[in-house]
Amino acid sequence: VQLQAYGGGLVQSGGSLRLSCAFSGFTLDYWVTGWFRQAPGKEREAISCVNFSGARTYYADSTKDRFIIDADANTAYLQMSSLKPEDTALYFCARTRGVRCPANWDPDNTYWGQGTQVTVSS
Repeated sequence: VQLQAYGGGLVQSGGSLRLSCAFSGFTLDYWVTGWFRQAPGKEREAISCVNFSGARTYYADSTKDRFIIDADANTAYLQMSSLKPEDTALYFCARTRGVRCPANWDPDNTYWGQGTQVTVSS
């Protein structure tokens, strides 16, 4: 099982970025895909998730109306718009077994990708 996140970079305030996450080796019939971020000195924050059918999505208040999540069995995307300096963080993708979003991200059933850095300059 592998998750590969990419697409981060440096962008000016108000700009956009699209993060991608490639999945391989998964055989889950029911899954939830999520994006998290962690800024220096802060706890990891769950910012968005979507379940396998797309029927359930979640956005943190800090990202609502600016970020859009999309995912299928092989790839996940996070389209980020109107970026702010406070969006600067290391962004992670994750996948867990289940149908509910937000998910509980059970450590025994959750897989994490390496982070991709997003830096928003003012």
